[in-house]
Amino acid sequence: MPDPAGRSGGRLPAGHPVRGRYTKWGGRRHHGADLVYLGADEHGDWLGDPAGNAWSGGPKEFRSVTDNVLLVPRDRGMTAMFYQPHPEQAFELYVDITTRPVWEGDLVTAVDLDLDVIRHFDGTVLVDDEDEFAEHRVTLGYPDEVAAGAVAECDRVVAEVTSGAATFATSTAAPWRRVLDGVLGRS
Repeated sequence: MPDPAGRSGGRLPAGHPVRGRYTKWGGRRHHGADLVYLGADEHGDWLGDPAGNAWSGGPKEFRSVTDNVLLVPRDRGMTAMFYQPHPEQAFELYVDITTRPVWEGDLVTAVDLDLDVIRHFDGTVLVDDEDEFAEHRVTLGYPDEVAAGAVAECDRVVAEVTSGAATFATSTAAPWRRVLDGVLGRS
């Protein structure tokens, strides 16, 4: 259940601006965006990504086409973005396999380790960028324990997404969408 006041471990009050930043191994900039803190629950901290929000610094700049919510777990090497249906939006869930996210005030950072778990709106689940992971493991020099941890986290996420685990259920994200609507003055 959402706790927008942050009593369940939230770091900031609902509506507080935050910055999300992903890098690549070795500190190379990847992408990031200004987001809004929504609150926390047993799955982690939840951030809002409003439609029209700009993401920059990665291979390409883009704007979010729907209001999305991002789960930042406290103790896992991943983040999970939940999307809404839209003609320009191909997937419902996009899980970036990362190092464990780190908070410093209102900035959350993680190193993107290439592997992504994607659930399409029709329920199809796939792992993306395995070729990029294999290449970067060599060219960026991922330590063996980092690479093994990324593969293990990816396998765990695939198992949880396909089994319907609460962490990745749209029903888990739904209350946070309502918090985002309230923060944006849409409720």
